[in-house]
Amino acid sequence: MLPAIILFAITYVLMLTFSKYRPWIALASGVIFIVTGMLPLGNVIGELDFNVLLMIAGTMGLVALFIESKMPALLADLIMEKVPNVQMAAVCLALFAGVISAFVDNVATVLMVAPVALEICRKLKTNPVPFLIGIAVSSNLQGAATLVGDTTAIMLGSELGMSFMDFFWYKGKPGMFFAVELGAVISALILAFLFRREKAPIPKASERTQVTDYVPTALLVGTIGLLICASFAPDTWNLPDEINGLICCAVLAIGLIYSLIKKKDFAAIGEPLKDIDFETLGLLVGLFLMIGGMKHTGVIAALGQLLANLGGGNMFLMYTIIVWASVLISAFIDNIPYVATMLPVIAVLAQQMAPGLGVDAATAAVPLYFGLLSGATLGGNITPIGASANIAGIGILRKEGYEVKNSDFFRIGIPFTLAAIIPAYIFIWLFFGV
Repeated sequence: MLPAIILFAITYVLMLTFSKYRPWIALASGVIFIVTGMLPLGNVIGELDFNVLLMIAGTMGLVALFIESKMPALLADLIMEKVPNVQMAAVCLALFAGVISAFVDNVATVLMVAPVALEICRKLKTNPVPFLIGIAVSSNLQGAATLVGDTTAIMLGSELGMSFMDFFWYKGKPGMFFAVELGAVISALILAFLFRREKAPIPKASERTQVTDYVPTALLVGTIGLLICASFAPDTWNLPDEINGLICCAVLAIGLIYSLIKKKDFAAIGEPLKDIDFETLGLLVGLFLMIGGMKHTGVIAALGQLLANLGGGNMFLMYTIIVWASVLISAFIDNIPYVATMLPVIAVLAQQMAPGLGVDAATAAVPLYFGLLSGATLGGNITPIGASANIAGIGILRKEGYEVKNSDFFRIGIPFTLAAIIPAYIFIWLFFGV
């Protein structure tokens, strides 16, 4: 395990130090994991999350058609008509992204909302970097609000046999949705404070942007609807694990065919495909390979076992360790493999602790499961590479010619995370602590 930990640590330091070269650093590290045998060649394909990769590629192409239709410009005009200043525009965009992200994957949400934010920033002639960071971290927060909001929420729901409504009301008590929304309200106030100097008034446009083609918008809305429907599909349908990514790519194919028929020029296909950010995809591939190597060498399992040993039979201490260790670990490790590793660990912990607490194992497990979900979901907001949504947002900014410094991200990500996780931490223990 030691060589894997050293390589992993060096890679993350290099990515944080040389932000322009993150994709190449991650890919190089992934190759080293494979060449050294820390990730066997036969495991490589299995470690790549094709669902995320296909979803990003498909949504980026759809967003290109969406931008071309001028709908983001119209939405920017409408928002600018309703908000008094730049500060409130930034907060409203983050809240808007959060609402969508409660029902749609975080990455897809960022890709859909980013064009609207960029258009507003162009019209205001202001720096879009903090706007996009706010959208990304808000999307990550709301992923834990519903059963369909994020992969980790789906995993937890499956482990506990939770229905969609159980996230709102669980065993006669307010559920994860309210824990998340309490944090969302306070974190929105934090965003308003961080943007407190942005008091410039919003200039009112003389006339709204005219949209002449609503098909790309319909395709994007249809994609959201299909993603939600897919999350409710019964297991008997045996849908592939990559169903969300396949939906995004299939709808993109429809959009490209429509554009080709409309323009009668093959450039109608080539131009949207050029807007797919292959550097972001490369960065994610590298990260998947690195995490795969960490799993294969037993590092993630060892981390989970270490957490289990630290509790010492005290439920509140164990809950506290689970929450805050999850925040720290998921700031550097993708939360999906971490949550997948910790779910069985928590099941064993609950069985061991339940007799001493005078409750059944299922009751003892609930605060630990909920603490795991909240901590692992929000921890990704601490670093620029802690969540796929952050990577996607930074990739969009890079394509627009903006470099995101670590300090830019930390300035928003760290206070936002603390404002969101502390209320959720208290809320979960008050209602489900044993």
